[in-house]
Amino acid sequence: MANLDSYQKAGVDYEVLDRVKREAVARAKATTGLLAAAGGQEYPASRGSTAYVFDYGGLTMAMVTEGLGTKSMIAQSYLELTGDSRFADTAIDAVASIVNDVVSVGANPIVLTAYFSTGDAAWYSDERRSLELLRGWQKACELSGATWGGGESPALPGLVSAEGIELGGCALAIVPPGRKPVFGDTVTPGDAIVFLGASGLHTNGASLARKTASELPDGYLTKLPSGRTFGEALLDPSVLYPAFVKELLASDIQPKFLNPITGHGLLKIMRAPANVRYVIEQVPDVPEVLDFLAKYDQMDAAEAYATFNMGIGYVAVVPADDAQATVDLATKAGYEALIAGEVVAGDRSVTVPSLGIDFRGEELNIS
Repeated sequence: MANLDSYQKAGVDYEVLDRVKREAVARAKATTGLLAAAGGQEYPASRGSTAYVFDYGGLTMAMVTEGLGTKSMIAQSYLELTGDSRFADTAIDAVASIVNDVVSVGANPIVLTAYFSTGDAAWYSDERRSLELLRGWQKACELSGATWGGGESPALPGLVSAEGIELGGCALAIVPPGRKPVFGDTVTPGDAIVFLGASGLHTNGASLARKTASELPDGYLTKLPSGRTFGEALLDPSVLYPAFVKELLASDIQPKFLNPITGHGLLKIMRAPANVRYVIEQVPDVPEVLDFLAKYDQMDAAEAYATFNMGIGYVAVVPADDAQATVDLATKAGYEALIAGEVVAGDRSVTVPSLGIDFRGEELNIS
């Protein structure tokens, strides 16, 4: 069983958060009749999924609201230490947290809105930092194929620190005509598991990374084995996966399950409702910064793979006959990808024999 003590010590208790998420899903479900009264129809399976999916006006649409979390605090600290602004990359992270979720129901994003909240409007007086933030957001929208439709940028003194900024937003996506939304309910034994690579920390684990930096004598300036600094590596921008999903949906491949590997790490493969066992025979190389974090916090393999992405940025479960085609499609679109394993009969679980990992279904309960 995964041990998340290290992450809980950093102030993030997934057991508490997941309980609240389940309560939110139940209360949201109670409002479903209002959509029907307006002439729409929801897909019940999307409740608790990566995005809410519904039919309206002849279209199947998906929506999600997401936020980056505390990674912007790392960018601010790094700027103060080095004078190097990485807020363009941080904006890409924020967009990734949104679009990587909405595409995972088998939809292509078309509109993205932004939410930037600060503790003091003076945050924007640093023109380089604020313009880089906007440049990164625009670039991420372009890479995702989504129009930036506007947003909101409140100043919230007393709620957000004066030097801080919270980044989030909402995406609207369309399931292509002739396609059905992807919820993971069709996953069956015999299917193949494909992994797409990650660039590093991505959008989860920042609280633990900040805690680690506070304990290191040189903090974010700590040198990694490659010679890069800890802070520099932490701020590598997240990989955006909409281009992969768009190509996948334009092909003849019928994906069974799609999901970014974010909070909960490898446990996220079990987000699909199918009662099956996921056997992972091959994992990608672990990014240097994640290897450093796991070793510093003395995590065993199970804890590390249930906390960080450990190099696995995205998972696609597809029919076995389509596994190599999925890898080829991803590679052509610019991603690192590999056939990682297969789905077999058994109780809901994930096993990585080479690492001695065996996650049980009850360890992931978010819906």
